[in-house]
Amino acid sequence: MKETQLDRLKVENMQIDQVSSFSYLGTIVNGNNTLEKAIRERIAEGNKAFYANKMLFKSKLVSKKSKLKFYWSVIRPIVVYSCETWVLKESIIQRLSVFERKILRKIFGPTKKDNGIWIIKTNKELDELLNDRNIINYVKA
Repeated sequence: MKETQLDRLKVENMQIDQVSSFSYLGTIVNGNNTLEKAIRERIAEGNKAFYANKMLFKSKLVSKKSKLKFYWSVIRPIVVYSCETWVLKESIIQRLSVFERKILRKIFGPTKKDNGIWIIKTNKELDELLNDRNIINYVKA
């Protein structure tokens, strides 16, 4: 395969290769300026932080309010690092919302109905519990 002028840049005695993407200050920069890969990696980092502290979220000795504060102060900042540069497309909003709801369901747990059946909280119930302090509004702010 022949290399073209676009593949390499020569500065004095150094040759610089063209790459499809690279990480700069915690953000992935690519040629077509999409954020999907960067968002996936931020969510993966948030999942690592969540699973590293999973025992805290499972503990019945820690209050739901404390768990929520821990999420807001430790895990959420990992996910939204450098969010000032993000352009929120519907796919990104969906991914971030799914990530946050997964953690909130672990924090608030299931609800027992009058007939004795346990069900997980709906998205609407989770939004009501947060009073519109969700991750999307946080990024937009």
